[in-house]
Amino acid sequence: MKIAALFPGQGSHAVGMSADLLTDFPTARDVFGAAETTLPGLSALIEAGPLDALTLTANQQPALVTASLAAYRAWQAHTGLTPFAAAGHSLGEYSAHVAAGTLSLEAALRLTRRRGELMQEAVPVGVGAMAAIMGDPGAVEEVCAGLEGVQPANYNAPTQTVISGEKAAVDEAAAQLKARGLKAILLKVSAPFHCALMQPAAEALAPDLRAAQLGQMAFPVVANVNAEAVSDSSIVPELLIDQITGSVHWVQSIRQLAELGADVFVEFGPGTVLTGLVKRILPEARVMNLGTLAQVQAFEL
Repeated sequence: MKIAALFPGQGSHAVGMSADLLTDFPTARDVFGAAETTLPGLSALIEAGPLDALTLTANQQPALVTASLAAYRAWQAHTGLTPFAAAGHSLGEYSAHVAAGTLSLEAALRLTRRRGELMQEAVPVGVGAMAAIMGDPGAVEEVCAGLEGVQPANYNAPTQTVISGEKAAVDEAAAQLKARGLKAILLKVSAPFHCALMQPAAEALAPDLRAAQLGQMAFPVVANVNAEAVSDSSIVPELLIDQITGSVHWVQSIRQLAELGADVFVEFGPGTVLTGLVKRILPEARVMNLGTLAQVQAFEL
């Protein structure tokens, strides 16, 4: 069995996520301990909230890395298994690189805290927007190409593409796409992610990413920006820099993992967002989510 490990991004968080793993798995406790040492107060925020504080981008990003890696390491301790490849959705790409050994957990926590701060600061509230478009991604690309200030941000499923950019441009793109018969839903987000407006965040985070100590990768990670499997850790910083302003090619990333031979896709961490997306991309794929003690203990191939 070839297992593809998947790691969720923003929006999958919940108070108490992965906390029940701590009672049975020392490896999960170690992850929460590292989070507390690296970013004091983070583990308590994950375990007890409040939700509004956990939802803040600068907290949510390292918190999801913590919860996802706690589930992943508990699963490894329980099964003795290792995936053959991994991918993470946006923020989740950092979790994937910790699992692969590219980044230490501590480095990923510091980087994602800084990433969250910079992404939130990059665009004043109300200037940007994001919208989910249901329908032909080709039509989305065509409309965005004809407008300034908006671009595809997330290719989440074959008929779900998120657009991002300046609010007026996103509104105009949504109106044009609705006129073509597509469905457009404005999203409640704190900032317009994965678009050119995030360039200040990319430039500010770049020195930290380039200075990060990188380890040898135990297995490849499929990059968001080009959906290619990466086995050379030296190119990872530039890919993660480009990811901040670039599109998340999730559909092609999942198809790439399937082409590489994935037999089962396992989402590590809270929620089932990626599990649902994989089912839409590859309806016949075997998919499961592992984010709780019961789910880890019940795992079997």
